[in-house]
Amino acid sequence: MKNKIYKITLFAITATLLQSCFVAKEYKRPELKTEDLYRNEVMATDTISLANTAWDKMFTDPILQSYIKKGLENNLDIRIAMQNLAAAEATMKQGKAGYFPTLSVGADWTHQELSKNSQIGAIVRNRSTDQYQLTGSLSWEADIWGKIRSNKRAANAAYLQTTAANQAIKTQLIASLATTYYQLMSLDAQIKVAEATLVNRDKSIETIQQLKKAGNVTEVGVKQTEAQKYTTELIIADLKNNTILLENTLNILLGEASKKIDRSTLESQKLQPQITLGVPTGLLRNRPDVIAAEYNLINNFEMTNVAKSGFYPSLKITATGGLQSIDLKEWFSANSIFANAITGLTQPLFNQRQIKTKYEVAKANQEKAYIQFEQSLLTAGKEVSDALAQYNNETYKISVREKQVDALKKASDFSDELLTYGLANYLEVLTAKDAALNAELNLVDNKFQQYKAIIQLYKALGGGWQ
Repeated sequence: MKNKIYKITLFAITATLLQSCFVAKEYKRPELKTEDLYRNEVMATDTISLANTAWDKMFTDPILQSYIKKGLENNLDIRIAMQNLAAAEATMKQGKAGYFPTLSVGADWTHQELSKNSQIGAIVRNRSTDQYQLTGSLSWEADIWGKIRSNKRAANAAYLQTTAANQAIKTQLIASLATTYYQLMSLDAQIKVAEATLVNRDKSIETIQQLKKAGNVTEVGVKQTEAQKYTTELIIADLKNNTILLENTLNILLGEASKKIDRSTLESQKLQPQITLGVPTGLLRNRPDVIAAEYNLINNFEMTNVAKSGFYPSLKITATGGLQSIDLKEWFSANSIFANAITGLTQPLFNQRQIKTKYEVAKANQEKAYIQFEQSLLTAGKEVSDALAQYNNETYKISVREKQVDALKKASDFSDELLTYGLANYLEVLTAKDAALNAELNLVDNKFQQYKAIIQLYKALGGGWQ
């Protein structure tokens, strides 16, 4: 018995030493061209990116901050992501346990009735037998070629990929909440402009009716002015309806039933952060979707190692022992003890091409994961360039739009005076007033689009999840 134990121990030590003969490759990040991710005209050399700003420092409105906190706790997509994370963590723990042996215990009773006409049944007198057995089995596979290690690393990469995906959902949620909140405030501002215009439309109708009595305009002018008022009422109705729809959208993001949303005003907002892009390589550590794509590549890289190890022999040690007796009273006797141990190398030769197919599929998946990683980085660069270009464009348009609004409001006021003195017709007045209203509504939208561009730039750089 001592000699057998010595052999098993020696075999196990030898197998452990062979683990240094790893065939599995080490993952190295592929070389990626990151210096050209941003367009030249928006290139920045700052080392500290806007992405490093915490979301509560980015969005200082206390009402919006409370919505973001609530959304991160209650949003249904976030809660689903947390369950995905829990499942990935369980898989990762299983991957770490790959080095340990498997141990199982069992107890069984076997009853056998021999046929009288059988060869043995015709000889023995007692053809009815019972056997009681208590067994324990232990099995362990040496990680000679690094298969278990690669499985462990693949499971860990899958967990980190899920973690990054969870962070990406948080980033998207924060951006969606902020965008919807600012859009609601912009609708409030547009409603305020339209309602003030509606008051002026009522005064215009009174004025045009007086001019008709004086014989300066016809009934056509009166009806056209009334129609302009009705158009303004329709604009207000659409704006109020869009407000309800946006409130419902924001409630869904908060994981709550539809209700009225409290909010501040667009005029009180100060979302004008210092725009710093950081170096393009920062996207590799800040963008959750890019991080997730690389962990997906690592996972597939390690699974290729696992598939490749299938071409090499596996070393397994299996030991079984326990108690076995045909007499229940003698079950725990020393004479009932039995044991056996099996060690050996298994080299697959012909198995219907399964190993080669698994390896080829793993290689294809690895190449696909690399392409997806590269694609995620290019997409990130595009989104940064798009958002900054949009921000610059809206900032310029606001400066021009403010001048346009001022000019059109003065033109509207002048046209009223000229109409009174008969120096302008009612069509010129209507055109001037419509242009002034549209310009004011567009100015509010430009301000919202500027805020939206800042939020999109913040998200594109990978901000919000830290």
